[in-house]
Amino acid sequence: MTFASGNDTLALDTNTLKELARVICGDDHLYYRGVRDLIRFFANAGWLDVLDFDGESRSQWTLDRLTERRADSTAMEQVLLRLADAREYYEEPHQLAKVLQAVNAFLVHEGRRLENPGGRPRLVVCDPSLGHPGEQAPVELKATMADIITDGGMAQLLQHRLDEARTCFANGAHIAAVIMLGSLLEGVLLTVVQERDASLLSQRDLKRINLGELIDICSRARWIDADVTSFSHTLRDYRNFVHPHREFREDHRPDRDTLNVAWYVVNGALNDLAANHPQ
Repeated sequence: MTFASGNDTLALDTNTLKELARVICGDDHLYYRGVRDLIRFFANAGWLDVLDFDGESRSQWTLDRLTERRADSTAMEQVLLRLADAREYYEEPHQLAKVLQAVNAFLVHEGRRLENPGGRPRLVVCDPSLGHPGEQAPVELKATMADIITDGGMAQLLQHRLDEARTCFANGAHIAAVIMLGSLLEGVLLTVVQERDASLLSQRDLKRINLGELIDICSRARWIDADVTSFSHTLRDYRNFVHPHREFREDHRPDRDTLNVAWYVVNGALNDLAANHPQ
């Protein structure tokens, strides 16, 4: 599991703890946990010496345990990451998405968001001033950056950009998300070409090559599919909204639908690049 909160402290509000206890218990048609399941949940999250039940209700017992350790940022992160862990939902795998949505609806106000890209739980920073998290991207991301990029440092940098783009997407920062996704795609494609077949760039000035050229190179190499290639050129056009005058001239404001297309492109490209990685 990955810790990626961005800060050293995670002090949750009392009302947030109440909502968290509700989700852990599985009330309101979420993943239900009985008494033994709750004890096992905290153990699986890494908590030691958890007090046993002593006549309390499930919800009160869970809230008491959370309250006892609310000042322990590591303990709080452990619980949140366990909620985003697919291993909690072997019997009902469809519950994971519902739990993530329920948690993020209140966790956004703490400046955090739970995600599970490629089956790897992570806690990322988001801006609580931008409101409630939105919907997930329309195409599931099945790969991590490490599955695509060999250079560990570059993979980490690009993963960080992807996480920031998700934060923008989740909180309605449409233009920022589109620009970030276009930048991310360019960085991924350039790195992939350099790592897989640098000769494709041997006659090119790396400071001048643009996203459109990189898309075409990866398409000809059959690293990305035709649909991703087509939509990637669309994302390239929207990425140019980094220039305010371009947005003004076209008199268009990227919205949630625009972001859905952008996420389709990026997740599709990353999935293709991972699936077509030379062995």
